This record gives sequence, C-alpha cells and structure tokens, in this order.
Amino acid sequence: MPQGMIVKALSGYYYVLPEGAELQDVNTITCRGRGVFKNRKITPLVGDRVMFEETENGEGTVTEILPRSSELIRPPIANVNVVVLVFSVTEPVLNLQLLDKFLVHIENTGIEVVLCFTKSDLLSEHTHPAAPKEMTVAELERITKLYEGIGYTVLKTSSRQRVGVESILQHLEGAVSVFAGQSGVGKSSLLNEMISGRNLETNAISQRLGRGKHTTRHVELLPLNNGGLVADTPGFSQLDFMEVEAEGLSSCFKEFAEVAEGCRFRGCLHLHEPDCKVRDAVAEGTIAASRYDHYLLFLGEIKDRKRRY
Repeated sequence: MPQGMIVKALSGYYYVLPEGAELQDVNTITCRGRGVFKNRKITPLVGDRVMFEETENGEGTVTEILPRSSELIRPPIANVNVVVLVFSVTEPVLNLQLLDKFLVHIENTGIEVVLCFTKSDLLSEHTHPAAPKEMTVAELERITKLYEGIGYTVLKTSSRQRVGVESILQHLEGAVSVFAGQSGVGKSSLLNEMISGRNLETNAISQRLGRGKHTTRHVELLPLNNGGLVADTPGFSQLDFMEVEAEGLSSCFKEFAEVAEGCRFRGCLHLHEPDCKVRDAVAEGTIAASRYDHYLLFLGEIKDRKRRY
C-alpha cells in the first residue's frame, strides 16, 4: 500500500502527496479518511505521514496514520520541525503578552521556535506624543535582546524591502515548518517572498480594531525555494490553555527551568513559597518582570479553567 504525506486539508478532503513525488497540485491524490477515524475520534492532520489506497475514480482513501513526531492543536498540523512565530512590530503593535502565550503553547510541544518580527521598516526612532503605543527602534532592540538572552533565535524582516527573508530560509532548509501568529502581521506577505510562483492573499489592517482579517482559511504545506515545506495557517487573536497544566507551565518559560531547580519545594509554582529562586531572579533582574507577570497571568487562566470544568 502506498505511503504519502497530507499537504492540505479542506472541507473533509485530504490532499496526499505520494512518497517521492514533488509538491505540485497535479501530483497530489484527493482522499477521504476511513470511517474508523471518526469512530475513534482521530482526525488526520496536514503533515501526517499516511498509508492510502487509490480508488477507481482517481481519488483515494487514507487508511492509516503513521506515528507522529509532533502535533500542534492550533494550528492543527503534525510532524513539524520548526515553528516560525510571526509578530509585527507595528500595525498592529507588538503584543508581548500574546507572544508569550504562543511561546508557552509551542514550548509545551517541544518544537523548535524562531521568532520573526515583521514590518521593521515602519519603525520610527522616537515615539510621537500622540501615539504612546508606537514601537521605536530602541524598544525593539531591547525586546530582541530579552528574547535572545532567553535562548530564542530572533529575526527582523521587511517584506517590502526584502530584508531578513534569506535568513529565515536558511533556518528552514530541509525542514517542515509552520508560520503562526496573530492576524494581520504579514505572514502571507513574507511567504510570498519565500515561495516562487505563489501569491497568497493579503489584507490591510483594520484601523478601527488594530488587527487584520483572516486571509488564510485552511492549513496547507507549501514548497519553499530551498527544499523545505512550510505551512501558512489562519491567524489567531486568542488562545486557551487546554493542553497546559499549572504544574507544567513553569517549564514552558525557558529561563525559569534552570533557576527553578534551586527552589526549596519540588513543584514550586513560584507564587508565595519560601526560598523560591524564580522570584529571587525576578527581584535581581535576571528574569524579566514582564515574563514573570505573564506567567502569573497565564497561571491564573489555567486555574480559572480548572474551576470552570
């Protein structure tokens, strides 16, 4: 029975690329999933390596999903090597709370993360008094140093000026990657610079709401110019913590992990426990107060979720 990879899922159909074939529309087999998947509450995902059989009408049926190396719930995709987390530095302004929430979800999966800050060409040197939320070059540099110090790769890009595109391509060479982030931050514009012959739909930012419309409505793997595969995905303005437990939240903050080993109590939540080394590090400035504040906020969300359910 032939093997392949699901490269697109849309309206109940799975587009399977047979093993050894090049990623082109003419090479994919349009498949349905076996009924047993629904009975077992299993959903085939883009990125899944599968067994399939062709039917007489030229279509096919996915008969088996092979073991996954990784799985993301939002966006729904399997076997990803790298997540490129895309946030604009302006229009809409960079939201560090939402950035940290995305990072928690990705760290919980164990997948490598690359941070990409878009629209860097729109930054000003100084904040205008009438626009206190405006990002400046100096503020972006401070934020970049913060996340690089934690251990993340941070790339700054401008699709309009084609700045930073080659750096991202180098990080994604030969990998299966996914672009994720808030709506309207320029994911599709960036991908248009990285994929030959594609023109993904883009949309302007709503001036009233300060966010973009969802121009991507399904998950699909696309071929990069360097042999990698990348998924453009719908943007998200909010995430929940259904997959993260309170006891595991701390480990999703990379800079907490080593420090937390010195806490007096195993399973320390870094709230009011005595001899908490994470709180000591925040007081000393070796852990950023913004990151700790977001940790407390997310911990509260997780506890509220438990009370509701």
